[in-house]
Amino acid sequence: MSIRRLPEHLVNRIAAGEVVERPASALKEIVENALDAGASRIAVRLSGGGLDRIEVSDDGCGMESGEIALALERHATSKLPDDAIENVATLGFRGEALPSIASVAQLSIDSRPAGRDGWNRTVDNGLLVAEGPAALPPGTRVTVEQLFARVPARRKFLRSAKAEYAACLDVLRRLAMAHPSVAFSVEHDGRRVLSVQGGEAREDRVAALTDRALAENHVIVTLEREGVRLSGVASIPTYHRGVGDHQFLFVNGRPVRDRLLVGAVRGAYADMLARDRHPVVALFLDVPPLEVDVNVHPAKTEVRFRDPALIRGMIVSGLRRALDAEGFRAVQHADPAALAAWRSEPVSPTPIGAMPIFEAAAAAEMPLSYRPSLADRRSSFLTPPQARAEPAAAPAPERQSFPLGVARGQVARTYIVAEAEDGLVIVDQHAAHERLTLERMRRAMEGQGVASQALLLPEVVELDEPACDRLEARAEELRDFGLELERFGPAAMLVRAVPAMLGQSDVQGLVTDLADDLAAYDSALSLKDRLDLVAATMACHGSVRAGRVLSVAEMNALLREMEVTPRSGQCNHGRPTWVKLGHGDIEKLFGRK
Repeated sequence: MSIRRLPEHLVNRIAAGEVVERPASALKEIVENALDAGASRIAVRLSGGGLDRIEVSDDGCGMESGEIALALERHATSKLPDDAIENVATLGFRGEALPSIASVAQLSIDSRPAGRDGWNRTVDNGLLVAEGPAALPPGTRVTVEQLFARVPARRKFLRSAKAEYAACLDVLRRLAMAHPSVAFSVEHDGRRVLSVQGGEAREDRVAALTDRALAENHVIVTLEREGVRLSGVASIPTYHRGVGDHQFLFVNGRPVRDRLLVGAVRGAYADMLARDRHPVVALFLDVPPLEVDVNVHPAKTEVRFRDPALIRGMIVSGLRRALDAEGFRAVQHADPAALAAWRSEPVSPTPIGAMPIFEAAAAAEMPLSYRPSLADRRSSFLTPPQARAEPAAAPAPERQSFPLGVARGQVARTYIVAEAEDGLVIVDQHAAHERLTLERMRRAMEGQGVASQALLLPEVVELDEPACDRLEARAEELRDFGLELERFGPAAMLVRAVPAMLGQSDVQGLVTDLADDLAAYDSALSLKDRLDLVAATMACHGSVRAGRVLSVAEMNALLREMEVTPRSGQCNHGRPTWVKLGHGDIEKLFGRK
């Protein structure tokens, strides 16, 4: 078969296959052009999920008639002033983007520079069909209609209008997140679906485009190293989602999808989140152009870093530092469902013999026929009270002195109730102590190692043979944590010592859980991650259990240690260790507000 030169219209369609995968791809190219043109306001209108119509209007610099014609030619661009392609500082420069879209749809461009006349040029599937003056404010309006209508082989592979609309909205959210100084508005089938104002703070823009609750449950990430600057917004560990679709990475203002982000975020939130939960993260990297290649993907949705280890280390370090600085902070927004559970119930008549103490004096003056009998009075105390009080050995400290307040009691032998200056604090004693134990083990590992306590009688733990093999292979690492194991036959392990800080722990449960965790994650984790996993498992077994009665002194000691321990606002599984019911919420419960 002889070699032939392809016709221009076929070349454009092949290029369109690289750049225009779906309506969202065309929308991305057009909006990026508007941003590169210096627009401060961008309005997007979609019909049929973008399959029927895409319209993008901006107030950027605009184009003259000759520039519009040139923009519709292949490999023509204003974004490369010289041949140094590696120094591109704009969102895109692919010259075939607009002509490629025009080759598979009807494309109309109306544009007007400030102080000049407007001009229109319309191309229908590669053919010029109209050209002439146009009336519009300074800026550019690009309209794309009937995408792939004449390319049925491509059209049939597109998804439903709802799915294509969702992809378009995701593209716009990412671009709006990357440019908080620009106002965006989006309409779909005549309905306003997104509107953000320009000039917002970055954290406010991220919250507006993800979840408004993030505004009160985030940390600010900042870090600079070797000419690379990292900034962004990350949710605190107790604010998380069931899927990882709320994690965003931007490189030099360009939204990108990179597996590096997923791994780095997972490493940063290790032992702070359950493995099936995901934080909300938006990270912005400013990288010297020579340190990143933005041309590894036709649509510029992927990049390649010259030093990926540096970038991953910065993401992990930046997130860790920001989260550590928050200390004992946890999600504290009032859950409407939880508040609804605090409802007023109808009060049944008080049985005789169960009257309150402050009515006892009045009862003494009643006629004998109305006084409760001794049996009635005793029956009211058959159920022991759930609360308890201790004689005060010293005056209780003032609640203003401590962020988590001072302990006032214990509920259900599980929750510590404390009074703070701004409300009522409830602490899950097991979850809180679990985090404190883990942080103590980490500090010990950074020092001389975890002290072990020999068992008076070594304990035998029976497991299956593969589990014993896994534990035996990690025996040296476990010894550093104070857990001394040795093989005891093909299907058993002998425990000679346990970490001293765990106290009277359940040895059988501890060893069994360690074997299960190593089976689930051992091959997929680095050495450091494996050590963190072991520490977290041990901390869970060594913490104060629900159901244990604590003295007031023990409760206050736990609160004080939480206030000075990093990440104590959540347990090792990402659940909050404490919640607060503010004075305003309490007043609502009693109808005072």
